[in-house]
Amino acid sequence: MADKILIVEDDMAFGTLLRKWCETNGYVCSVVMDCRRAKEKIQEEEFQLVLTDLRLPDGDGILLLAWIREQKKELPVIIMTGYAGVQSAVAAMKLGAADYLEKPLQPSVLKQKIEQAFAGKPGRGVETPVVKPVSMEKEIVYGSSPQAKQLYEHIRIVAPTNMSVLITGESGTGKEYAARMIHQESRRSREPFLAVDCGSLSRELAPSELFGHLKGSFTSAINNKKGVFEQANGGTVFLDEVGNLPYDVQVQLLRTLQERTIRPVGSATDIRVDLRIIVATNEELREAMQKGRFREDLYHRLNEFSLQMPPLRQRVEDIPGFAASFLQEANQELGKKVAGFSPEVMELFRQYVWKGNLRELRNVIRRAALFAPGDLITPEQLPDFLKEERKEEEISQYEGDEKKKIEAALKITQGNKAAAARLLKIDRKTLYNKLHYYNLENL
Repeated sequence: MADKILIVEDDMAFGTLLRKWCETNGYVCSVVMDCRRAKEKIQEEEFQLVLTDLRLPDGDGILLLAWIREQKKELPVIIMTGYAGVQSAVAAMKLGAADYLEKPLQPSVLKQKIEQAFAGKPGRGVETPVVKPVSMEKEIVYGSSPQAKQLYEHIRIVAPTNMSVLITGESGTGKEYAARMIHQESRRSREPFLAVDCGSLSRELAPSELFGHLKGSFTSAINNKKGVFEQANGGTVFLDEVGNLPYDVQVQLLRTLQERTIRPVGSATDIRVDLRIIVATNEELREAMQKGRFREDLYHRLNEFSLQMPPLRQRVEDIPGFAASFLQEANQELGKKVAGFSPEVMELFRQYVWKGNLRELRNVIRRAALFAPGDLITPEQLPDFLKEERKEEEISQYEGDEKKKIEAALKITQGNKAAAARLLKIDRKTLYNKLHYYNLENL
């Protein structure tokens, strides 16, 4: 009998997408939209796994997890969350959640987490949550725009070296893809490539996750653990959002780069490692250095070579190639056979300002493929915001208004960007992107 999964997700389209994926992979699924109905379903039926969003209309995934534990049910729970909820998800793991997944979900990571939960091998706090091995078999789509060609030429030049690389660019522009391309073109291509989301690393988790630990070195260290740098020995480590690393971990990272050694938590012995480090950020590290949040010596050590990822709106001619690749990926994921896009859809894609860049394009295509009834994706399957006519004058007016709102928020908060982000009801990463886009970094 197939394993049964309960999906708790208030976004109906996303919940349907998840159900379709689970059924394609051999699972039986039910989807509910709130905690109340989830509790009813758990009492009515036997499930082997709960996959729940962190934020729900009548509560959250942590409250649901607590209720499940109160019922004395040994039912694994995986928490799904956006970037801003990662720390809450890590806290949920300490309360007994099997694991967490950061949105947008990656199918390979989702499959791995579900299989681990069913096998009784959930992540526990410091054990695994933020490291993802990246498959080298996935084909990389190459753009043909002048910006893309320049980017690939720079990658071709730096890849054979051992230089550390700093990749900058807006969220969703494909910084991890660029890092993977560097690894594939390097002499280390047959060795491991590990990607780490530094935004998900708390001050407590980071040393163990990166450098490893010995059994008994702290309360929840029940076994010896190899850190990312030791696991990737001989290969490449990609540190995404490196500006979020705690300051004391920055000191340890600088030592690793200089000495080529690591020291696990609780150990008195160094371990020699042979690594290439690639880092990425959409935050202005120079500003972080000025404010004392990022070490200047580490910045210069990481920035031996820099790459700037162009936003999708500056490489419109690359959209058809990326769209075709994302559609092929969606077909495989959803068990669909959608052949392509109508001319009207491709024109809408070219006109739209993709502020979420490649990540936004990928998500739009996945949802459109899910709802496509025939061989082609037509405008009927696209979100309403894409179908609205967006003349350049209207875009300019919108961006002008948004710039004024950001300037006003920074004035009210006297330049405190964290407070300004809260006032604007956006996360800090998004605010930094907008500050860079509107050239407001110095406010």
